[in-house]
Amino acid sequence: MSKRVFVTGLSGFTGRYLRDALVADGLEVHGIGQGAGEGVRHCDLNDTDSLTRIIDAVRPDYVVHLAAIAYVAHDDPLEFYRVNVLGTESLLKAIVAAGVSPTKVLLASSANVYGNAEQLPITEDVPPAPTNHYANSKLAMEMICRNWFAKLPMLIARPFNYTGYGQAENFLVPKIVKHFASGVSAIRLGNIDVSRDISDVLYLVEAYRRLLVGSAVSETVNICGGRAYSVAEILDAMRDISGRDIHVEVDPALVRGAEVIRLYGSPAKLRRLVGDIPAPDLRDILARMYDRYTGATH
Repeated sequence: MSKRVFVTGLSGFTGRYLRDALVADGLEVHGIGQGAGEGVRHCDLNDTDSLTRIIDAVRPDYVVHLAAIAYVAHDDPLEFYRVNVLGTESLLKAIVAAGVSPTKVLLASSANVYGNAEQLPITEDVPPAPTNHYANSKLAMEMICRNWFAKLPMLIARPFNYTGYGQAENFLVPKIVKHFASGVSAIRLGNIDVSRDISDVLYLVEAYRRLLVGSAVSETVNICGGRAYSVAEILDAMRDISGRDIHVEVDPALVRGAEVIRLYGSPAKLRRLVGDIPAPDLRDILARMYDRYTGATH
């Protein structure tokens, strides 16, 4: 029989790509999510009793926890903690209460926990310095997870920014690509003087797949490409890809307080754990997204 994977957030952007990668690897995928999809059940993360029953029915060999409030500018701070922190505690309780013994529990945290780190590229031993509720909630989630290391074989992933076709437009990269694809003449952005380590979602899910079946536990590992791209570089690449220009308007309402200016990490530990993962450069990522949105070919 094929191994079973239980994924929270299975119907989300990352969950859909991860499901495809795991199924292609011969794994049977189940999970919970807010949307529709094969193997997706609806369950509030904080409903521990219902979650326990679902996990007991699935009896997973692996668990991947993706479900979270992931948009940094989400307008309800309390939701970050209810979902990202208490929801994670509820999941871990449900796994134990269901009496399953997964080979690995992979939990998605965030590189946002590092804040404005002075050391670049950021390695896993850089002290966290979160600057917003999202990052604070993810760091609190990590602290809770460490309390469970003795009970469950767990691994904490800290993904840096990643993107791909189907990501919500309130995230920077798909917003920019969709504006160019739609033919509008202007785009409103927040702080354009920032740069981020941006990977392809396919790179991310391949890292998750390898970490899931690998031997590492009780570890924290960055998921990143090791290079920062500025907003200006993204815009220039899209001008080249689309063959057209767009006027950028800086909207003060979109400028975040305590903005992290430059964020990129070291993938050295990831490579030690899972080997080298081929990664497209930013222009290739943007071109594929643009082609999907427009139906164009290059």
